[in-house]
Amino acid sequence: MDDPGTTDVRLRIIQEKPFLRRIYDDWYALIRSRIPQGGGAVIELGSGAGYFERFVPEAIQTEVFWCRNAELVADGQALPFASSSLKAIAMTDVFHHIPNSEMFLREAVRCLRPGGQILMVEPWVSRWSKLIYRHLHHEPFVPDATEWQIPGSGPLSAANGALPWIVFVRDRQRLLSQFPELQIEETLPMMPFRYLVSGGVSMRTLMPEITYSVWQGIEAALSPWAAKVGMFAFFRIRRT
Repeated sequence: MDDPGTTDVRLRIIQEKPFLRRIYDDWYALIRSRIPQGGGAVIELGSGAGYFERFVPEAIQTEVFWCRNAELVADGQALPFASSSLKAIAMTDVFHHIPNSEMFLREAVRCLRPGGQILMVEPWVSRWSKLIYRHLHHEPFVPDATEWQIPGSGPLSAANGALPWIVFVRDRQRLLSQFPELQIEETLPMMPFRYLVSGGVSMRTLMPEITYSVWQGIEAALSPWAAKVGMFAFFRIRRT
């Protein structure tokens, strides 16, 4: 998991699976739609296995190690950017791999300009997602964790898929107390089925791409209950 070559394999798998690629297209389009206007750079953390730059060409691609998709090696806990220089920090399935969330959030407050945004798609905690992530996914998923830190040593293997929900939902008051400069603007649970039937990056696709809009419609019909059945969520946090 921690071999940089693994990120190239993941990117190839995503590009070769049309159903899965459309999921990433939707995620990237959603993130792009929330990037604020005005000055400041856009950076993406964890760019190795994705193609966000096709949606936001000006985005600076970063990864924790050198790989094909990295313009810059950057640790989210010690960002190599000037204070108030960024208008957006984008990431997809990255926050739950950052070893110390508080260190990242401090760096985000420092680097984002007023009005800048943290924009991310991450796993969501619901009864349905607990069942899937605990039994069909290789990464740890621990909603009962008391700390915002992740045990382990590898940049990709160390994880807690429930961490975004812990920080931005369960421990919301702690977050706002420790980081009064951050305002949670949007929490959007979504996708109870599409990623699962896509097979993700580790299983075979269960449905052909032609059925994508059907599954999209099913999920739209279930949107009133998304918080109870969603597997992912979009989080938007603004630096005030």
